[in-house]
Amino acid sequence: MSKVLIIAEHLNGKLNASTARCVTCAKAFGASSIDVLVLAADPAAIAAEAAAIDGVSKVLAVANPANAHALAAVYAPQVVAAAAGYSHVLAPSTTFGKDLAPRVAALLGVAQVSDIAEVIDAQRFQRPIYAGNAIITVEAPAGSTLVGTVRTASFAAAGAGGTAPVETLALDVALPGHTRFIELQQGKSDRPDLQSANRVVSGGRGVGSAENFAIIFSLADKIGAAVGASRAAVDAGYVPSDLQVGQTGKIIAPELYMAIGISGAIQHLTGIKDAGTIVAINKDGEAPIFEIADIGLVGDLFKLVPELEQALG
Repeated sequence: MSKVLIIAEHLNGKLNASTARCVTCAKAFGASSIDVLVLAADPAAIAAEAAAIDGVSKVLAVANPANAHALAAVYAPQVVAAAAGYSHVLAPSTTFGKDLAPRVAALLGVAQVSDIAEVIDAQRFQRPIYAGNAIITVEAPAGSTLVGTVRTASFAAAGAGGTAPVETLALDVALPGHTRFIELQQGKSDRPDLQSANRVVSGGRGVGSAENFAIIFSLADKIGAAVGASRAAVDAGYVPSDLQVGQTGKIIAPELYMAIGISGAIQHLTGIKDAGTIVAINKDGEAPIFEIADIGLVGDLFKLVPELEQALG
């Protein structure tokens, strides 16, 4: 039976929902135990959150001042030491996981399975390629530790209600000193986080300018949604890059996704294919976005969006 170790993603003392999504992935291949590894300067609160996830067998908490910031070079050797005896090591396919997992795989001397989107069994997985135009099946060899990243948009977060024990783990590992934390620059917003929001309103090149993007923010605020953007809008300087949705941005799976002034390039569609309901507003009735939209409105967004906002009350 498979024994899985999930590397917890956290920031500012809070566990990221991506960890619970990795638990759902591990459940899908019938793991005999699913343990969560929390690396932090003070892991107590984060470990308590992880212990409450349904399906978690045990939480391993490693307290070390060097873990105050998520540096892949510092985390990786500790993960390798903690992974002894585990058949699988999973991390979310987020910026955090994409940075850390390759180092863990390299130190273990194994190939990484990236972007797991569907589980066939403990050794076989499906993942998208060619910007989501094709799905391939990847089979990892049995007998060696499998290191994989989980496409979080493809798995629902495991629920709460767990009561897993928390164990303190001491690791005698030499940590590298060539990497150090300088600062974290991130946008601050009262709106929901783009990657975990249930509702997202995105604007594209059709919005026309950074000033016009106010119409997107206004609708998002009206329905309590996060704000996203296409790469074209980001490249044009309408909004910062941390709002970009798509193959080279964030892969998301909200319950509602509104694409406004977005034509629907395949790179953008890759980032939203797991969304529940997709609403498209575009003046071009032949835009590719309408091929995947559940609801489509053809017309001038500067007329339709205010009308929609007014109808919402």
